[in-house]
Amino acid sequence: MQRSATTWVWLPFLALGFLWGTSYLWIKIGVETLPPLTLIAGRLTMGFIFLAIVVAIARQELPRSRRQYGHLLVMSVINIVIPFTLITVGEQSIDSALASILNSGVPLGVIILTPFFLPEEGLTAGKLIGLAIGFAGVIWLVAPGLTSGLAGNVPGELMMLGSTISYAAGNIYARRNVRGLRPMVPALFQVGFAAAIIVPLALIVDQPFSRVHPAPEAFVAIAWLGLLGSGAAYLCYFTILSHWGATRTSTVSYLLPVVGIAAGALVLGDPITPNRIGGTALIVAGIAIVSSGSALRQLWGRRSNRAAAA
Repeated sequence: MQRSATTWVWLPFLALGFLWGTSYLWIKIGVETLPPLTLIAGRLTMGFIFLAIVVAIARQELPRSRRQYGHLLVMSVINIVIPFTLITVGEQSIDSALASILNSGVPLGVIILTPFFLPEEGLTAGKLIGLAIGFAGVIWLVAPGLTSGLAGNVPGELMMLGSTISYAAGNIYARRNVRGLRPMVPALFQVGFAAAIIVPLALIVDQPFSRVHPAPEAFVAIAWLGLLGSGAAYLCYFTILSHWGATRTSTVSYLLPVVGIAAGALVLGDPITPNRIGGTALIVAGIAIVSSGSALRQLWGRRSNRAAAA
């Protein structure tokens, strides 16, 4: 009965994979005629307005502790300001498909950082194997740029990996410090604080109202990234999280490179090479091994108990 009652959750799950997976395409389209900070500022402003309306309609209670607001400010920097900047700047030199592949390894970044900040969630053999396989996939993807004439792509690739580590750090920080709040409230304040940081920087550095001349599709990119890639995607994410839990929800990472590769190839003609297919397969396999570790332990425990009972 419980299984059938949550079957509908697959709809927001697939929607989330599509919205986040195509975000890399729209970032690439946006940075063709918009400076990175201006694109991020527009995206965050629209996302904040969307989320503020949703929170107001839902009448969700806001945090009362200054300490909570402090943690949400730190989260906005780790989880939005830094990775959004790295991804957007990075996509000036690499295509959207490669960006989505490299950025899908957030669960692997979590495995690297967790022992330092959450010692109770230590490394296991399964996690180490998954990390090694995923890392091999990253090397497979990045190596051609180091050994050929594509060295100009390496800084962009490293920025994608940096954003992955930043997202992973945000995940761990949230586990330790952002608790006891309704899910949409952290989303609202993270986006709001990030907008408060990025918008002034964009106005000072880019001077968008006098020096920027965006193409019409850039406005579509801002609207997509703000309303759908940030606003609607957060609604899908927290809906899934409330029904499936964090571990199962994290499997949306499997969809991001698939959607990103398909969108980049169909719209922008990004190449689908054997190298990318192989690297993606290894990264997804590594994530799968890491994510399935607890399930395998539970299964092994059941079998052991049955054997003991027999």
